[in-house]
Amino acid sequence: MNYTLNCNSRCLDFQSPKVMAILNMTPDSFCRRCPSSSEADILAQVSLALQEGADIIDIGGCSTRPGSSQPDAEEEWNRILPALRAIRRTYPDTVISLDTFRADVAERAIGDWGVDIINDISGGMLDKRMDEVLARTHVPYILMHMRGTPETMQTLTDYDDLLSSLIDFFQRRLDTLYSLGVSDVVIDPGFGFAKTIDQNYYLLRNLHVLHVLEAPILVGLSRKSMIYRALDITPEEALNGTTALHMLALIQGAHILRVHDVREAKEAIRLYERYNANTQNE
Repeated sequence: MNYTLNCNSRCLDFQSPKVMAILNMTPDSFCRRCPSSSEADILAQVSLALQEGADIIDIGGCSTRPGSSQPDAEEEWNRILPALRAIRRTYPDTVISLDTFRADVAERAIGDWGVDIINDISGGMLDKRMDEVLARTHVPYILMHMRGTPETMQTLTDYDDLLSSLIDFFQRRLDTLYSLGVSDVVIDPGFGFAKTIDQNYYLLRNLHVLHVLEAPILVGLSRKSMIYRALDITPEEALNGTTALHMLALIQGAHILRVHDVREAKEAIRLYERYNANTQNE
């Protein structure tokens, strides 16, 4: 099935997988190219991501690492505002996703800066007003699975059946969103969020099962602990492992790769499509 997203009258077509470039506006990101809040630094990273082929820029002002604490809403807004301003002024046609679980922050960014997509790590569980904002604005929504909060999620990894739990969560949330008129929804299984390393690999191996939900799938694997802990390396050394898992995710039917390294992800997609085309021609 070919899915699309309506992003402020621009259509994202998932006939070919897309790349979402991470722009972390947080002080504690491990990303070696995390910009400061200066416009020059922000634009340098965004320009590189777009040149390398990014389809979406995902701006985040809250750390989501296990055990991380969250800034208040005003601090989050102050972190993301320089990026929103710089991108909209310099690259006005860029598809911007905002990584936030706060309805007020989402609403303000949509209204003031025309944010195209809301990317919510909590799937609407941390701010019950999120559904209301989505219903009113009709902005596409990335619905992620997580238990608890970033501070507590790694203590909440006990599942009777991981896949069944995810499908049940997504189906209930999709039914609610669709009933509110929110039609453009992407699902994200939440690798690393309330899941052990072994559970992450089980989920990756069975990612295709989520196609039963008939929604595009985003995967966020880039430089995560399921890679660097498994290889006994640092996050900065985890690019090769990230690319390997990206290919596995594409084979399993992922539609969006959320990444720190755009060029390598685009190359993985090109090789996947060449591999897939030759398989279909046999």
